[in-house]
Amino acid sequence: MSGPLAGLRVVEMAGIGPGPFCAMLFADLGAEVIRIRRPGGTIFDTEPRFDVTGRGCRIVELDLRETDAVETALALVEKAEVLTEGYRPGVMERLGLGPDVCLTRNPRLVYGRMTGWGQDGPLAARAGHDINYIALTGALHAIGRPDTPPPPPLNLVGDFGGGAMFLAFGVLAAVLEARASGKGQIVDAAMTDGVALLSAGRFAGRASGRQTNERGNNMLDGGAPFYDTYACADGNFIALGAIEPQFFTRFREICGLHDPLFDEQMNKEKWPAQKRALAAMFRTRGRDEWVTLLGGDDTCATPVLDWDEAIGDPHNTARNTFITIDGVTQPAPAPRFSRTPTAVPRSARVSGDDTHEILGKWGLAKPHIDRLLA
Repeated sequence: MSGPLAGLRVVEMAGIGPGPFCAMLFADLGAEVIRIRRPGGTIFDTEPRFDVTGRGCRIVELDLRETDAVETALALVEKAEVLTEGYRPGVMERLGLGPDVCLTRNPRLVYGRMTGWGQDGPLAARAGHDINYIALTGALHAIGRPDTPPPPPLNLVGDFGGGAMFLAFGVLAAVLEARASGKGQIVDAAMTDGVALLSAGRFAGRASGRQTNERGNNMLDGGAPFYDTYACADGNFIALGAIEPQFFTRFREICGLHDPLFDEQMNKEKWPAQKRALAAMFRTRGRDEWVTLLGGDDTCATPVLDWDEAIGDPHNTARNTFITIDGVTQPAPAPRFSRTPTAVPRSARVSGDDTHEILGKWGLAKPHIDRLLA
């Protein structure tokens, strides 16, 4: 393994969505990630290479209803620095793998727990999904147009932004502390907490009076004409983000917008009229024509690309933002490191192929392994 996390051993309890994504982040940066999965337990009914968030991880199949399997999981935990899980509160305890048991076996262990609502609170035991978590924190209310219901922003904000990324951040912070103190701890990563923290700037705006509670009425939520998307003549879209006066001025110069209507960029009373004028202007040319006109200068105007177009974009291509592994195009590991660069990840493994090798490598005795596999 290569990358800044080389040498870090992580045990991940198999799950879906943000849990595997967090494990992929660790593996991408060089950690040795062992995913404990029940025999035959996979959400993919196709080839493993399509399981992008499983890349770089290795799989140990354990039926945790069996005493030997639980003991095997604890033996792996003894050798690891990190355990991550994304089950509802209480599930790991019922399996015999709760934090008290694991930290007794390995006092230096960082025990990362990720849920939507957190390990405590009135909703802790309730089911939910990304849309519910971002709704409860106020973030969903702020997304979309004022005359339509808030749209689901995929599951990027709660699952991956507020959940997986904060779990990874919290776990690595706890690892640093454990390496200094010799003591592990529990990391409680709730998506509601993470999304609320992602919204820190919005709460600052509310407190200062710079931002209203109305959707589509503020600078970054589609209220401002200079920070929005516009339909072009060919049905495609352009994204405009000319916030700073110098960028907006250059945008006006290139587009020939000499109308005094645009002289007061930050006058919110003028925004509706400015937006109507810009919408009419952008409908006069196709998206690529606008890119040719605006893309070579500091206008903060870019095309809105679909997934396929993004892969072939010249900037993304130059930076190798997307890579192809076993015929599957996918995002490359990020961020980039100057001294400890990451390697190209390997595809997800066929479930169970690694069990025998990993258990032996991690110090389990051959008779135990043979009995477990039998």
